[in-house]
Formats: sequence, C-alpha cells, structure tokens
Amino acid sequence: MRSVYVITGVQAAGKSTVAQRLAERLDGPAAHVHGDLFRRWIVNGRVDMGPAGSAEAEHQLRLRHRLAAQACNTYAEAGVTPVVQDVFLGEFLNYTLAAIRARPLHLVVLAPRPDAVAARESGRGKVAYDRWTVDALDRILRDETPRIGLWLDTSELTVEETVDRILAGQAESEIDG
Repeated sequence: MRSVYVITGVQAAGKSTVAQRLAERLDGPAAHVHGDLFRRWIVNGRVDMGPAGSAEAEHQLRLRHRLAAQACNTYAEAGVTPVVQDVFLGEFLNYTLAAIRARPLHLVVLAPRPDAVAARESGRGKVAYDRWTVDALDRILRDETPRIGLWLDTSELTVEETVDRILAGQAESEIDG
C-alpha cells in the first residue's frame, strides 16, 4: 500500500492547486483525487451543504466524503499514492479519516488568514462563497476542526513553498486515523 495525503481547508485556500503540485512531486505513481467531483456527479436532486444544513445535504456530504475515501483506498491498494483534497471540516474530517484504511495517512490543513482567502476568492474565475462567508467557514475550520496533522498558514506562501513544507513536515502530518 502507498501513503495517502488528505488536503483540507476552506474554499479558496488553495487545496486543488497544492494537491495537484504535491501529487506531481511525489515519488512513484500518484493521483490527485478531487473530492468535489463526487458532489458534482449528482446531477439531479443534489443538495449542497450550506450554513443551515439539512438532513439531505449532510447525507450527500457524507456520501461525497465516503466516495473520496474509497477512491483513496483503491488507489493505495493498487500502489498509487492518492492526494485527496476537499473541504473536510469539523466532524466531517474525522468521519473521512476513519474511512481511509491505507497507512501511512498524512493530513495537511491549509489555513490562510480570512483576508488572504477573500483576496484569492476575488481573483478567481469561479465563485466559491455563494452560500457561506469566508469568516463563517473560517470559524468552523479554526473552532470545530480537530487540531491534528500539519496546519499551515499559507497566506504568504507560494504553491511551491507550501508543497516544500508539506514534504518537509511529513512526520508532523502523519496521523493514526
């Protein structure tokens, strides 16, 4: 089995870009697993998670995270290192980590300052904050997400510097699950 890297953070924290670059720099075969794809594949009846949340939104979020974990397990069993990225926050982080069997398991939390996230969001070609505010999601990250793994304030870091820190901090990012 190969290692698994879980990259999380709020929307516009740089998860996709960092996960892609990390997968490119790892030794051996590696895959970038976009957790959000599992959400987008529900084309009829999709209910996205919002601040109020509903039972169906939570059900679909857990499904999305379970499918991402299964993809990680399948890749790792096949000798491919998966780097999965999605918004795994609060109680949903532990839910997802528990579903990943492969070891070693590395968790990286990208935690740029809210002002840096807002600046990134304004410069993107897509809108991530239609239902949430940056501050509301940041509160969930900082107040409700377990303080495990490697937490990085990436406000002033480039993608390459972030990946360098992830690779240098592998012992700190490794968790038991």
